[in-house]
Amino acid sequence: MMCCPCSCRHPLYTDRKVPGGTLIAEPRVNERIRVPRVRLIAPDGAQIGEKDIDEARWLAAQLGLDLVEVAPDARPPVVRMMDYGKFKYDQSVKAREARKNQTRTVIKEVQFRPKIGTSDFDVKRKRVVKFLIQGDKVKCTMRFRGREMAHPELGRDILKRLYDEVADYGEIETMPKLEGRNMTMVLIPARNAPIEDFENEADIADEE
Repeated sequence: MMCCPCSCRHPLYTDRKVPGGTLIAEPRVNERIRVPRVRLIAPDGAQIGEKDIDEARWLAAQLGLDLVEVAPDARPPVVRMMDYGKFKYDQSVKAREARKNQTRTVIKEVQFRPKIGTSDFDVKRKRVVKFLIQGDKVKCTMRFRGREMAHPELGRDILKRLYDEVADYGEIETMPKLEGRNMTMVLIPARNAPIEDFENEADIADEE
């Protein structure tokens, strides 16, 4: 609980628990506002000016509204006339919609080698396509060993070939980039990817 910096020691906010036991702070409303003077804001946001707290409460009551402290640290504190119940409801709806629209970003990784064979390349290409269709990002990692580091262009050519073959399903977010002994390229799902049946590839083993 935060307290007013003046000598009255009244709380700036009241604490409320939400599911899970988390405490959140709510502004002081109506009779909980215990400062002598406030700067009053109308429901439409217009500045009314400084008022005694009793007069501000009376004005809010005449309009059938609540008096809500929106800037407790200002001098004097700023209050606004509003329907606080409707305000809280609208805020909860917006928060719920925001949570609903959030997408959990999953990044899958598929690893390649510069000397990868045709059949292995095809298996990994299908895995990349499957991940993209599922809506996941795919980190394509080319791993170099020993003398393979002398020819990074071979790995870059394989990653370029991979993108050319999955271009209907994904777009490049990060171009092939060499970091240490690894070259990485990140693909994201294409917006208008074709929908196909990939049940035959469901039994592809996860990469070790």
